[in-house]
Amino acid sequence: MKLYIKWIICLIPLLFILPPNFSAETLKDLSSEEIYQERMSLYKKAEATSQIPWYYYAAIDSYERGLRIARKDLPEEEGFIAIHFKPERWAGEINPDPDDTNSISISLFEGVGLDGNGDGKANRKDDEDVLYTMSQHLSKFGNTREDIEIAIWDHYQRDKAVELIMGHAKIYEHFNTLDLRDRSFPVPLRYNYSYRSTWGDGRGWGGRRIHEGTDIFADYGTPVKSTTYGIVELKGWNKYGGWRVGIRDTNNVYHYYAHLSSFEKEIEKGKIVEPGTIIGYVGSSGYGKPGTQGKFPPHLHYGMYRDNGVIEWSFDPYPSLRNWEKRDRKK
Repeated sequence: MKLYIKWIICLIPLLFILPPNFSAETLKDLSSEEIYQERMSLYKKAEATSQIPWYYYAAIDSYERGLRIARKDLPEEEGFIAIHFKPERWAGEINPDPDDTNSISISLFEGVGLDGNGDGKANRKDDEDVLYTMSQHLSKFGNTREDIEIAIWDHYQRDKAVELIMGHAKIYEHFNTLDLRDRSFPVPLRYNYSYRSTWGDGRGWGGRRIHEGTDIFADYGTPVKSTTYGIVELKGWNKYGGWRVGIRDTNNVYHYYAHLSSFEKEIEKGKIVEPGTIIGYVGSSGYGKPGTQGKFPPHLHYGMYRDNGVIEWSFDPYPSLRNWEKRDRKK
């Protein structure tokens, strides 16, 4: 009983700081810092009621926010939380009212929607209801890392979703903040380098294909930096890219650094990095078996790939590179 009373006391302050359900128009009037603060309040409430750490909710939320950016079949985000439940799942597949908010009828039709703020409605457009519904799903499986992995797979039925979300969670836990907006140009500005837009250009080695990135020409041994906060997803040899590193950020974007001459010694799969972390050095590796070098001038091939929950595709990194270069010069 004493433990129960302590939990109630802890929850009371949260009830007063949590935001109402804002519209998309209202969100536009808030600063990024205010939005992060409100989201964290929601995650912390979910943590308090489920004893599942806040960074798992942040990871699931950012994964789904990335999906909304990548796909046109998902509705625009209206509140602070991007987690999306399809109407038939929320209200029940045979429920005649797909927008049902009555907890009793939703339960009768075997929907998953729950009332998370005690207003008598289970509204899939209400941030607190959505997070509470997700927290109850996770709690069914337990609160260990392994339990949460199983719960995420059960919800998304996709191994890649589990990998990305658990990676996001490690990043949020490590930096202990939601504000991971900073970026960096991949080559130190004091070194000699040049680049132009090369995305989509034709390539012949290994068969006809397009160039999925931007080439930044620089001298051998020029340091290569992480452009983002993220986690090292891949490291090793690729016959096209040579010695390469792949880093995944919390927007589900995969950052690809290829043709390296060598890796920074501390860079390994699972390593958490931030903008400016040295990951390797410019070279001319690739276009052959492991160790092949010198088939082209030294340069960094930088690519960006976005995951949409089903597949992953490349997009032109040149505009981002130009923006990050300008920001680094201002710093």
